[in-house]
Amino acid sequence: MPPMTHPQHEGRPVRVLFVCLGNICRSPSAEALFRHYVASQGASEDYEIDSAGLIAHHQGELPDGRMRAHAARRGYTLDSRSRPITYEDFFHFDYIIGMDEANRTRLLELAPTEEAAGKVSLLPEWCEASPRDHVPDPYYGGAEGFEHVLDLLELCLPSLYEKTRPT
Repeated sequence: MPPMTHPQHEGRPVRVLFVCLGNICRSPSAEALFRHYVASQGASEDYEIDSAGLIAHHQGELPDGRMRAHAARRGYTLDSRSRPITYEDFFHFDYIIGMDEANRTRLLELAPTEEAAGKVSLLPEWCEASPRDHVPDPYYGGAEGFEHVLDLLELCLPSLYEKTRPT
């Protein structure tokens, strides 16, 4: 369930962190597409957007080449470098958004406080129109899996923006 109240931003950007297992497919795509959408709304200065993984296996790597290629066909550039989530992320970010239930479970286990745990949600929870309750991992599938992830992100991210934008 998304956080019900907006955190106090005190004149600073809204801080959003997207998280998946390895930070090479879903979360860097969500980061790039959300950054693109926020910019299209003229709100780049109102947001700090990042992504992280629950494992450090791909640390420092660019997103998966297949994901980058599918995103590029839609006009998106995925150029962030994979990094693992940190203890500090739970205090720094206002919203920590996982891609599936396993991500959420692990994020809640890692959350150092109840307040930090309250920042954790799943992306489809922000979008009433989402046909899925999670963003599936395309890593071991074919092209259709990468396209499906991008479809879900394009559907859900405008709702996330509307529900988190500063008023």
